Amino acid sequence: MHVTFSGAAREVTGSCHLVTVGEHTIALDCGMFQGRRAESREKNARLPFPPEQLSGIVLSHAHIDHAGRLPFLTSRGFTGTIWATAATRDLCAIMLADSAHIQEKDAEFLRRKHREVAEPLYTQADIGPLMQQMVGQPYGRTFPVAPGIRASFIDAGHILGSASVILECTEANTTRRLVFSGDIGRWGLPIIRDPQPPEGADFVIMESTYGDRDHPPFSDMRERLATIVRETAAKGGRVLIPAFAVGRVQEVVYDLHVLAREKRIPAIPIYIDSPLAVDATTVFAMHPEVFDRTERLVQTVQDIFRFELVHYTRDVSDSKALNLQRGPMVVIAPSGMAEAGRILHHLRSSASDPRNTILIVGFQAEHTLGRRIVERRPALRVLGEDVPLRARVEVLNGYSAHADRGELNKWIDAVRATSDRSPPVHLVHGEPPSQDALASQMRQGGYDVHVPAAGDRASL
Repeated sequence: MHVTFSGAAREVTGSCHLVTVGEHTIALDCGMFQGRRAESREKNARLPFPPEQLSGIVLSHAHIDHAGRLPFLTSRGFTGTIWATAATRDLCAIMLADSAHIQEKDAEFLRRKHREVAEPLYTQADIGPLMQQMVGQPYGRTFPVAPGIRASFIDAGHILGSASVILECTEANTTRRLVFSGDIGRWGLPIIRDPQPPEGADFVIMESTYGDRDHPPFSDMRERLATIVRETAAKGGRVLIPAFAVGRVQEVVYDLHVLAREKRIPAIPIYIDSPLAVDATTVFAMHPEVFDRTERLVQTVQDIFRFELVHYTRDVSDSKALNLQRGPMVVIAPSGMAEAGRILHHLRSSASDPRNTILIVGFQAEHTLGRRIVERRPALRVLGEDVPLRARVEVLNGYSAHADRGELNKWIDAVRATSDRSPPVHLVHGEPPSQDALASQMRQGGYDVHVPAAGDRASL
């Protein structure tokens, strides 16, 4: 029995880990790499295994860096089952179709501009067959993935439907319990429930995105958001928020709803400029069973994502019209790392205006446009053009759906406390400074910690 780390190893994107038991190999996630365009294209198109030889896939959640290569995999010969929670399956149906659409449209745009074209990794025609292979499972139910491998999901508290994965791996009458954290959420996030650490493990694969820092209290984010909106509106500017259409959009809209009800922000229009965000919000409404019922807005408002100031835009013409509209507003648009989608057009139009604010509300991977905004580069390369960055830049890391250093330690301490012995921990989904800092701290706490590189193998 062994694990091969094939993605999100010493980096954040491209989550994929292969578990081999006897003659059968399954994949935990098959995510898309993001960052430098040419490098990411090459990595995304290079699969580390023959797709037809996989016995199954277990998916932790629907974010593109965890699920984004699934259509590429199925279109190239994988015919087995992809297991996920029901909410993750519903989100994948819209997120992967949107990913294909964006790739097709970006290629079309670059062709019109006679620039180098990145051919789509997959198209919208590949999504239907993929969804036929995806099976939803509830939290807490054990199901067979392949001979010798049984799995179950437990709530990771990261986004709607996100899960940590428990694998029971049996070979030669020996069973090992592997825990894959997926992306661990935060305690106290709005809308969804808190993370639930699995009980007991012989082997742990754990994310480490924020392993070197602690987030500000989530309760502070709402007031900072209110201040930024008020100050930008007073200048007649607009607040641009690149945000993941699933999870982050809904969290920010939730807080804006609270602030509007409490009259702590001016009555300016709030545009959610994304067909995907509209569809994702509908999926959220389909799964109230995973909402945190201790929150007052959830208890008192029937539709927490719709109120008088918020407008959801689907049509391209409506999106383009926003850049011609005058007066203060808030525009929330994917993608979360500003690498694709409608946010690029808004940045090209508005990043040079000092009245505006670009508000970053999530992790920005190395080499992404979002990271360059956080670094406040003097100019941004957007859709093939150099745009001066004169807008105010604000970063609210407290909105991150990823656990911080303290929360990661809280999660793994709970796993160890219920294990027969302290399990070896393999840190993934993190950049080297974060992983190395977390590994050092955990070793001081008595953990056997490993930081695998891409292609490394570890025995169970």
